[in-house]
Amino acid sequence: MTTLTIRKKLMTYLADADDSTVKAIYTLLKNDIKDEGTFKLTEEQLQILDEEHDLHMTGQSKSYTAEESMQIIQGKRCF
Repeated sequence: MTTLTIRKKLMTYLADADDSTVKAIYTLLKNDIKDEGTFKLTEEQLQILDEEHDLHMTGQSKSYTAEESMQIIQGKRCF
């Protein structure tokens, strides 16, 4: 089983688990969990974001307003 598969299974399980189970799992892992600064992007991800930002700022990529985004999410509009 790949790590990605395990992550997906854990996320699905935790989303539906009862409170006592979630607290028990947290107790087991709390020393490994850092409260802040745990989300880190790789250099490759940062580079992609920079490139996408540059395309957006120069008008070379399609952008959506918040309202247009909601319409797309709700299936009321295609992108």
